Amino acid sequence: QLVESGGGLVQAGGSLRLSCAASGLFFSTYAMGWFRQAPGEERKFVAATSGSGGNTYYRDSVKGRFTISRDNAKGTVYLQMSSLKPEDTAVYYCAATSRTTGLHLREIYDSWGQGTQVTVSS
Repeated sequence: QLVESGGGLVQAGGSLRLSCAASGLFFSTYAMGWFRQAPGEERKFVAATSGSGGNTYYRDSVKGRFTISRDNAKGTVYLQMSSLKPEDTAVYYCAATSRTTGLHLREIYDSWGQGTQVTVSS
């Protein structure tokens, strides 16, 4: 089970930190990803981290602004978002996969959280 938290309303240029707490899986063996879905759009890759946290991946539009990290002892993955823009507005989902490659691909993820809304006002 994956449970996201930390979403909310923020002004452009502001910051938010999303958290995703995992249970029921051997957390450190799973790569974790964050995806987002805006109204009328498909769910898109945002960031991912390997099981150890040693490798991270980002979509181009968030590089330098977002940071994914994980605490395997706590079974939690984070998404620190800074310099937020109105186009970052979406429902953000965390997901877990036992795969180690293709972490930007939505279809490889086995488990998904319920999502948390992030709204960035201009």
